[in-house]
Amino acid sequence: METRAINPAQRMIIESFAASRDEEELNDLMDMLRNFYATRLKREMQRLWDNGTLDQSALDKLADEHVRTPYRPM
Repeated sequence: METRAINPAQRMIIESFAASRDEEELNDLMDMLRNFYATRLKREMQRLWDNGTLDQSALDKLADEHVRTPYRPM
């Protein structure tokens, strides 16, 4: 297994979660992260749609795909 140093963003997230006082605060932090990534995903999908990389036929084809990340042995 490869060991990597924690970058500043990872450290900030770890410290934020460690400082959570209760489950509600933890859930709020998780919601913020989910919203952040959802916004980035929407922006990227819109960019792909606008430049023609993504269109309805591509979405229809993707709907029938079985796409999974393969499990890697540890």
